[in-house]
Amino acid sequence: MAIDEAFEWKQWHERRVESVSAPYGPLALTGTYWFEDHPDGRLPDIPGIWTPESDGVTLTAVAADGLTVDGEPLDGAVRLEADAGAVDAARVAYGERRLVVLVREGVWGVRDFDPAAEARRAFRGIDATPYDPRWSVRGRFTPYGEDRVVRVENADGRERGLGLAGELAFAVQGRELTLQVAAQGDVLWAVFADRGSGEGGGENGGSGRGSYRFRFLYPAAPDDEGWTTVDFNRAQLPPCAFADHFICPFPPPGNTLDLAIEAGERNLA
Repeated sequence: MAIDEAFEWKQWHERRVESVSAPYGPLALTGTYWFEDHPDGRLPDIPGIWTPESDGVTLTAVAADGLTVDGEPLDGAVRLEADAGAVDAARVAYGERRLVVLVREGVWGVRDFDPAAEARRAFRGIDATPYDPRWSVRGRFTPYGEDRVVRVENADGRERGLGLAGELAFAVQGRELTLQVAAQGDVLWAVFADRGSGEGGGENGGSGRGSYRFRFLYPAAPDDEGWTTVDFNRAQLPPCAFADHFICPFPPPGNTLDLAIEAGERNLA
């Protein structure tokens, strides 16, 4: 085993555990509320009146509601756009909670992150397979002529578009395989399942031989010749493995591998 790579993987795993268990990490998400489901503008256990428009949201509240915007008490109305940064930098707060404005395919909503969430207190770690160099291989990225959008089911039961930039081909365990991937800045992004997905851990984690029902993989952006590293040791649980209120996309057609990927994050411990 490559000692340096195993050590780097261990550090990566430790950072992942710290990240997901942070005060505003994915375990802190207690609700995602779409305004179309709350036409009166009132959200469960969240004060104020939230009014969506085509290009933003208007939040109206009085000082007694206890909401702050940019650190100042809100007494009146404020115009909000989708929060693009870290959760703890969200403009709207309710005590220690952060209310993150988001939009998906023109539908506006709010995510409620609470550091006191029960999931954070109950967290016992991530069950991950120790580093194995056999699961890290070279891959060749071939872009599509133009980006494609496929409709896939999301974890909340709704169907949404998933943008795909090309195909990643690689060989692992003697098998020639491909994944459809998106391009996100300096990384590729694959949503994939395999023959072990959904076995041993179910939807809510737990140890077992299999893994969560699907996982994410983020290979580095390819070089000028299209080559990158496909390292399944760094396969990640999707956010919806940590909180039911995320809307993770399911794997697109062709991204369920006919092979058990016995590497990376598997389930919640």
